[in-house]
Amino acid sequence: MKHVMYAEKSLLMGDDVADALLEYARLLAEGFHADTVTVRAIGADGNTVDAALLLTATSAMTVESTNSTVIPPDNAEAVRYLHGCIERLNRPPTVQAEVDGGMLDHEDIDLRGV
Repeated sequence: MKHVMYAEKSLLMGDDVADALLEYARLLAEGFHADTVTVRAIGADGNTVDAALLLTATSAMTVESTNSTVIPPDNAEAVRYLHGCIERLNRPPTVQAEVDGGMLDHEDIDLRGV
């Protein structure tokens, strides 16, 4: 369980989602991108909440370890989303040239006389 401070809110969530959230926020900030991520957490009042976090280059987030024994809310879907986003930012898809020269052979475009 980790304690996440974001926008003056105190949230408790599982280690996996807290760590992935922090890594994704760092990668977004490096590229000057933004995203909104919704995670399940335990709020300051002890209730389970859905927290939508806007992650930008100027977002301030602190993640601390805790010794809480509370069972964290399930965030399997959010963790899958975050890990997918982290993977795409770390290894962006490459552009592949068409094997057959596709544009030159397209019926609507005649570039051969150019």
